[in-house]
Amino acid sequence: MSELSQLSPQPLWDLFAKICSIPHPSFHEEALASYIVGWAQEQGFWVERDAVGNILIRKPATAGMENRIPVALQAHLDMVPQKNNDTVHDFTKDPIHPWIDGEWVKARGTTLGADNGIGMASALAVLADSSLTHGPLEVLLTMTEESGMDGAFGLQPNWLQAEILINTDSEEEGEIYIGCAGGIDFITTLPLTREAVPAGFETLKLTLKGLRGGHSGADIHMGLGNANKLLARFLAAHAAEFDLRLIDFAGGTLRNAIPREAFATLAVESHKVDALKAAAHFLLALQNEYGVKEKNINFTTEPLAHQGKALSAESRDRFLNLLNSTPNGVIRNSDVAKGVVETSLNVGVVTMEHDKAEINCLIRSLIDTGRDYVVQMLTSLGQLAGAQTKPKGGYPGWQPDANSPIMALTRQTYIALFDKTPNIQVIHAGLECGLFKKPYPNMDMVSIGPTITGPHSPDEQVHIESVGLYWKLLTTLLNAIPAK
Repeated sequence: MSELSQLSPQPLWDLFAKICSIPHPSFHEEALASYIVGWAQEQGFWVERDAVGNILIRKPATAGMENRIPVALQAHLDMVPQKNNDTVHDFTKDPIHPWIDGEWVKARGTTLGADNGIGMASALAVLADSSLTHGPLEVLLTMTEESGMDGAFGLQPNWLQAEILINTDSEEEGEIYIGCAGGIDFITTLPLTREAVPAGFETLKLTLKGLRGGHSGADIHMGLGNANKLLARFLAAHAAEFDLRLIDFAGGTLRNAIPREAFATLAVESHKVDALKAAAHFLLALQNEYGVKEKNINFTTEPLAHQGKALSAESRDRFLNLLNSTPNGVIRNSDVAKGVVETSLNVGVVTMEHDKAEINCLIRSLIDTGRDYVVQMLTSLGQLAGAQTKPKGGYPGWQPDANSPIMALTRQTYIALFDKTPNIQVIHAGLECGLFKKPYPNMDMVSIGPTITGPHSPDEQVHIESVGLYWKLLTTLLNAIPAK
């Protein structure tokens, strides 16, 4: 039995523990999908998968509620695979190990997958609970949301029968979401030239780590450190001073996670090594600037064996100047949705090969023109640096509908249950609802969920009490859905 079995509502937590036990990072959801299909068949539900792997399960209405408007509960199957540097974990093979820490459930050194595993577990728990009353019900579980929304892009019309969709991918109890940002990936590829490292040079590895990281949409307003940007800042400031021969640079692992670590391999003349290490007082500057939010930031140098050819001075400068000048974080706050970021970008992943470097950013915006502006800005930077640029995988935002009947019912239900008014919000993160509007333009949609902090980072945790409140809201709302 899982440690989570002691929590309430028990069926939800037991299903979440089972989900954690089956590896399901993006592009590796098949084992979990197969389990859920088998589970649904054992329960006697109608279940089907579409061409892209999405799962649809149907449960008949409770007797006497057949005339209610049909509802779909929706979650995504995949989770973001992030771990601490000292954690040994293979997300494609190893289970997540959730544990209870006071008021929270956490994982041990990895992302927890509460995003969107709690939502998925709640949808399955509704299916499993014969005591709940509801109208015609569907559960839609989509593939590979975190790395491109593949399942939502592939969703076909006329498959779902529901007229209302409740998305379970929100991360703040007491808030009801009726809109979200759209996004687009932006990849800059810079050609590199290399040359031999002269004699008398020593090789060093620079490591910037200990940053909190987090969700590149929901956490982008917090002013957290971006490891790629901070390490580029140091190198650009000292490249000419120390005649640094840059051999390699790597930082971040996912374009939708704020990077927590970055690494550079470089060569420097032997008599300058001590001076370069002394320049690591840079750490003091970072602690002064970020110390309130980034309490574990660390910057180290260590010797390495010779690592091969380094970038030419011209390639080094073009790469560092490009990365150092690439904007990151909040570009503009919304004038319409108060307190919400309108447009942002995350310099998520930087990689380097022998003859090229690649900078992978994720741009988010509530409005298409904001997204297009950042695309133009990064395109201009790339042209100045002599790089190739490519926006790809754009997805639309979810335009809020202030007259949404399901939003009004959710708000009314929340007030009746908890005697307080929920916040009606637009979220600066990518929910699949915007994409669902293409095959189902008349679908009435809302998004709710429990409180999850630190998603897309090893600090991810879900608040136990909020899960119970979310479950109460969800199940009461299903019972309150009106007749057609």
